[in-house]
Amino acid sequence: MKAIMVMFDSLNRHMLPPYGCEDIHAPNFKRLQEKTVTFDQSWVGSMPCMPARRELHTGRYNFLHRSWGPLEPFDDSMPEILKNNGIYTHLTTDHQHYWEDGGYNYHTRYNSFEFSRGQEGDSWKGAVKEPDIPFFIGGHNLQSVNDHDWVNRKLINRENKFPQAITFKNGLEFIDQNYDEDNWFLQIETFDPHEPFYAPENFRELYEHEYEGPHFDWPKYGPVNETREQIEHCGREYKALVSMCDSYLGKVLDKMDEHNLWEDTLLIVNTDHGFLLGEHDYWGKCVQPFYNEVARTPLFIWDPRSKGQGVRSDCLVQMIDIAPTLLDFFNIEIPKDMQGKPLRDTIQSNKPIREALLFGIHGGHVNCTDGRYVYMRGTETECNEPLYNYTLMPAHLRKFFTIDELKTVALSQPFSFTKDLKTMKIDALFKEREIIGRSKTMLFDLKQDPCQREPINSPEIEEKMIHHLIRLMEESDAPKEQYERLGLKVHIHSI
Repeated sequence: MKAIMVMFDSLNRHMLPPYGCEDIHAPNFKRLQEKTVTFDQSWVGSMPCMPARRELHTGRYNFLHRSWGPLEPFDDSMPEILKNNGIYTHLTTDHQHYWEDGGYNYHTRYNSFEFSRGQEGDSWKGAVKEPDIPFFIGGHNLQSVNDHDWVNRKLINRENKFPQAITFKNGLEFIDQNYDEDNWFLQIETFDPHEPFYAPENFRELYEHEYEGPHFDWPKYGPVNETREQIEHCGREYKALVSMCDSYLGKVLDKMDEHNLWEDTLLIVNTDHGFLLGEHDYWGKCVQPFYNEVARTPLFIWDPRSKGQGVRSDCLVQMIDIAPTLLDFFNIEIPKDMQGKPLRDTIQSNKPIREALLFGIHGGHVNCTDGRYVYMRGTETECNEPLYNYTLMPAHLRKFFTIDELKTVALSQPFSFTKDLKTMKIDALFKEREIIGRSKTMLFDLKQDPCQREPINSPEIEEKMIHHLIRLMEESDAPKEQYERLGLKVHIHSI
């Protein structure tokens, strides 16, 4: 048995033909839909990039206990479990967050890995002289990331030099070299279509349009302040990158056909989260409530055991289910600390695995959905307090925890999933408390209002969703201050 996972970053499901979008060139996603089970109720869990990848490894939520960071010593890592049970695991990626302080120990869980350089502000080639940068709007909050992106772009000037192209080339080579071997898992993971929305010209030509404004392919997370023309231009740049993703997905499907891998190879095509392109008057994914454009994700799975294809599932699933699904496929025992469920029966007969699920970001709304309603529970305390990170690996995205943060360290009692280990309890002094736009509690009816334009006021439905929320937080052994921060009176764990 073999398994391939093709993972994109920031891939909007509402931009794909299988989810109703016809205004985009993506024939291979249509082809994929015909070959797989398409999930209509796939949701994010922990946001954003590395918290989602911690869920991919561990099969449990990250966001209730800590923010962005490395794997913890007590974590059960799916690729490492596969490796330790004789399943060869290989990662090919251009996702540069794996090589930063807050993500440096994920790739070492695999037997082998390949890294394609140059995405976003990857500090790749040395350039002492400041690059020539055109006048632009948007961009990253860190000037160093913006600057190095322009260093990288000077080198990424033909399609075969784009990191995505190299990542897929490496993955296809792995398939060609190993298709007749048994017991392996290949993860082909590209940073695209994450911003900046930089694609080869042949894909941009698919969306030719008149535009005379400033350079704009990298929206800054936050409220929309751009003109309608600029918004539409940036959206077309995103579509070009999605079309590139579609093209390289097609090459994987071609290999599945060429080597008849459909007979014995599990195929998963997924993403970590979506992206707002001006909807709800916001850009991005971290500074606003997690509306459907971010929270509902595309997911396609082919399981050679059941051979379900061209069908859809309306069961609630999310990233935490991927690890147990892969372990189950290779007949490996699923660790007790994994909260996710294997999707074998869901794929075969649309069997539900949960009534409701949680999603969110550390310090933001704690969200709950049952598939019909989305409940966004906001903070009810001044300054979003109390809030702590529980970790033995104190690193943020591109830096360690600060000295001031570490001065607040105390030892916490073990959680149910920390293997009897106490963790550091670190006051979340800065970023998690300052993120805008999350404090208001909202309830949406997706059946009546699928675009989430108007929150509803229904005490009866809210009480039902609060019941789901508390139950799922208890099952996650959420810290007691999360209940206090959200104005909930029930808690299980005592710190």
